[in-house]
This record gives sequence, C-alpha cells and structure tokens, in this order.
Amino acid sequence: QVQLVESGGGLVQPGGSLRLSCAASGSILSIYTMGWYRQAPGKQRELVAAITAGGQLNYAVSVKGRFTISSDNAKNTVYLQMNSLKPEDTAVYYCNAELQGTMSVVRENYWGQGTQVTVSS
Repeated sequence: QVQLVESGGGLVQPGGSLRLSCAASGSILSIYTMGWYRQAPGKQRELVAAITAGGQLNYAVSVKGRFTISSDNAKNTVYLQMNSLKPEDTAVYYCNAELQGTMSVVRENYWGQGTQVTVSS
C-alpha cells in the first residue's frame, strides 16, 4: 500500500505565500515523478508543477515565476512554495506521484486526499 499525505493548505491574503508538502509512504520501490495538481470549483483538474527523480521541472504557465516545486528524494517528499498568490489560485491542491510499488511490475499513479488553498482578502 502507498499513501500520499499532504499538508500546508489554508487561507491567505492576495500577495501572500503558502508552502505545501506531500510525503509518500508505504511499499515503494521507485518514484519517477511527483507533482501538484489543482481543481477549482466547476473546472477540470490541471497540472500546477511536477518534478522528476532526475530533477526535471515542469510548471503551468500561470504559476511560472511565482511557484517553486522541490523534492527531498531521501524522504519521498515534494514541496510547493507558492508566492504572490492570487485569488485565481484558489483551489483544492492534490499531490500526485508516479511510482512503482514493491508489489507491482508497472508504474502507477497515486493521489493525495487534497488540501484546500483559498486566496482571499
């Protein structure tokens, strides 16, 4: 079994900052990519940022220059530093990991439970 546990969401004023964390635990053989997606009410879930085990980064255009994704491979943890937050960043943020578990022969996608980020004055 693999679990992704997120933390760090909350309410922040426009222009403020938040840091999200996501730790993967369980029977993990290899993690290939970890990332963050978000889903606002009435909208589709979208990629925010992702990082590969080799350190390649991918950001949504809307967050480039404001958000920074990083990881601690030894802790199977990914972080999302969000600066200069805007009301349109309000959404449920989901952690995602593409990994191979010890009981599997293929890569699989796992999701966290989601954490609410609300940007409002």
